[in-house]
Amino acid sequence: MLKGTLLYLANRPPVYRLVMRHDLLRGLTQRYVAGEELADGIVVAQTLNTQRLLVSLDHLGESVTNGAESRRAVADYLDALEGLAGEQVEGNISLKLTQLGLDVSREICVAHLRKILSRARELDTFVRIDMESSAYTQRTLEVHQELWKAGFRNVGIVLQAYLHRTAADVERAIDMGVQVRLCKGAYLEPARVAFPDKADVDANYARLMERLLVHGNHPAIATHDERLIRLAHEIAQRENIAPDRYDFEMLFGVRRDLQLRLVQEGYRVRVYLPYGKEWYPYLVRRLAERPANVGFFVRSLVSEALAGRRNGHP
Repeated sequence: MLKGTLLYLANRPPVYRLVMRHDLLRGLTQRYVAGEELADGIVVAQTLNTQRLLVSLDHLGESVTNGAESRRAVADYLDALEGLAGEQVEGNISLKLTQLGLDVSREICVAHLRKILSRARELDTFVRIDMESSAYTQRTLEVHQELWKAGFRNVGIVLQAYLHRTAADVERAIDMGVQVRLCKGAYLEPARVAFPDKADVDANYARLMERLLVHGNHPAIATHDERLIRLAHEIAQRENIAPDRYDFEMLFGVRRDLQLRLVQEGYRVRVYLPYGKEWYPYLVRRLAERPANVGFFVRSLVSEALAGRRNGHP
């Protein structure tokens, strides 16, 4: 119940304003977010590289509602590409289509993505399109397919194992040769579109992971679940899949011990590294995945809300 409540709060503007106004959770944010500026992200990425960890740099922000905001997001991502190349960081970028204006205009979003992919191709950098809630799944895949057909092969997608539709999406990605990051999914979804039980999500993840490892194009196995990681090892050994044919991908601030252990064992590990001022929705989704932090979040939120009322704030 608390997890569902947190995911609901992630998209509530009044709660967002309360958190940002009162500077709630900034200390905890530093665990999961590199910082608020690109320079912060680059410095953390360089540090991770010294530990033989690859990165995927994500400029936080989503659900842009006007053209000016989407153009700023494009500029931010172009700066990120230049920063990665200029500092010789071993990494790529991840982005969300609503940040590029998908809710404003599909045509604007496609034009913005084309601009980013063009510069990324010049710099020999890969771009991953993050997946958002199920309301955007089909539109996201259609935009990706349009750019893929236009000749861009430096763009991959994310597919979410908790959605019922994902098995079919995995098969299409395999047929196209698209690089997939497979994750479990972190949005609050109805049972008609997503598996409600964790056991069913895990089982579907295992099935889809095997399909991608055996038949896919350099998949990214995005999980901190050691049971699934062991299963990936077993599949790779059984099918004679070399460690350089896939990545493990994990979140910044989560299971650093596991990340380093896998690197020491000879596996490719990429850290999803977010930065930026729009950290609240991302942080809440991370808290929802870690029950130990849920109580802290709720207590802080209630405390600040009550303090605001006592001081006459809305």
